[in-house]
Amino acid sequence: MGGKVQNTLIFSVTVLFISFSSAASSSQYNTLVVNTFPSSPILSSPESESLTTPSQSTTSLSLHLSHIDAISSFSDASPAELFDLRLKRDSIRVESLTSLAAVSSRRNVTRRAPRSAGGFSGAVISGLSQGSGEYFMRLGVGTPATNMYMVLDTGSDVVWLQCAPCKVCYNQSDAIFDPSKSKTFATVPCGSRLCRRLDDSTECFRQRSKRCLYQVSYGDGSFTVGDFSTETLTFKGARVDHVAVGCGHDNEGLFVGAAGLLGLGRGGLSFPSQTKNRYSGKFSYCLVDRTSSGSASKPPSTIAFGNDAVPKTSVFTPLLTNPKLDTFYYLQLLGISVGGSRVRGVSESQFKLDATGNGGVIIDSGTSVTRLTQSAYVALRDAFRLAAKRLKRAPSYSLFDTCFDLSGMSTVKVPTVVFHFGGGEVSLPASNYLIPVNTQGRFCFAFAGTMGSLSIIGNIQQQGFRVAYDLTGSRVGFLPRAC
Repeated sequence: MGGKVQNTLIFSVTVLFISFSSAASSSQYNTLVVNTFPSSPILSSPESESLTTPSQSTTSLSLHLSHIDAISSFSDASPAELFDLRLKRDSIRVESLTSLAAVSSRRNVTRRAPRSAGGFSGAVISGLSQGSGEYFMRLGVGTPATNMYMVLDTGSDVVWLQCAPCKVCYNQSDAIFDPSKSKTFATVPCGSRLCRRLDDSTECFRQRSKRCLYQVSYGDGSFTVGDFSTETLTFKGARVDHVAVGCGHDNEGLFVGAAGLLGLGRGGLSFPSQTKNRYSGKFSYCLVDRTSSGSASKPPSTIAFGNDAVPKTSVFTPLLTNPKLDTFYYLQLLGISVGGSRVRGVSESQFKLDATGNGGVIIDSGTSVTRLTQSAYVALRDAFRLAAKRLKRAPSYSLFDTCFDLSGMSTVKVPTVVFHFGGGEVSLPASNYLIPVNTQGRFCFAFAGTMGSLSIIGNIQQQGFRVAYDLTGSRVGFLPRAC
């Protein structure tokens, strides 16, 4: 490719959650469109979209996907039940990320520089995987390509999937991948340069194995163990060869539905880092509400890779580096405004990432509800309650302690919420912080506190923005109304 052509693929996605409202009507108030739960999603026919004619020269690709709830064992659940399940998954997710950050800050982690770094895409589905992310992509694995659902996760690095023969495998919607039927599957030798890029590359020596072994453990107790390998991945016609993939023979825990995980983290073995030469270490996604069907009036959620994935008009904030953990995307959050005024009890010091790897603010695709350190959350919550004092209060719901009764209303004015990042500010649409929790018009403030030092910006607050990750430029960008 000679560096002259940057491939860019667009992944169309159907995503879970709250509808997107109008932009701020003033610096003090936004207009919230009072929508209740959407109907349950219907599975489309992804198999009709060919993944078996790979090309290395495609400059733009698009793929439409269905909501993961439609392929999960919970597909018959009501919208309210699906919402409750998501909140339960979210708590597990937050515990997992917090645990990983805490463990990493107490030990020396070997940081491995990425050895690879263009554009492509695949399909993402908002999901039902517990503890490992919320959005799923349809892609092909191997040669000939076998279609699989894979979780997209900005909070982890290693790409892996369940493989035959299985010692222990959880239930997934597709057949288990059989590497013996792929012409492009190859195991990685123990002691090779690629094997040494794993955090623990000595396991194969301890087990006297000629093949490189990998193990990925998550904070919720889930894990995957198997052979480290290379394989071809296909995204609706775009072929990406020699991707380092964990071929898992023992996969246990809270995974549901998908065949595995496509790590989008910042570490050297993540998919963006592996494909840095081809796709420039750049990708972005835009998540829309789960009622979207891909029509002209309701565009689908998308994910893109390559130079064009990072809009130049985005509001950019620099990425911070955790010396103990290179997976997470840490941002510089300086403060938050409510109703046009900075919240006095929210300051940069509450979100500081220190030299030992403690604290900080990460942005994460797999967490739904934004979590702030407890003192910052209480200050934000109290400021919002005061600014929204004319709204009728309602009882708390699950992890939400600030709720309102908006029954009988079609639109309502609500205080604005603005994130102040190093580099610029991001004003949230009203539906990104006041969300319906039942069918009776109860809406809740979609933030929560955490007793830990790690804060997490979740995907509800990201909805409707094209969130761009530029690993080469070490920055993250936000562009509103860009789905």
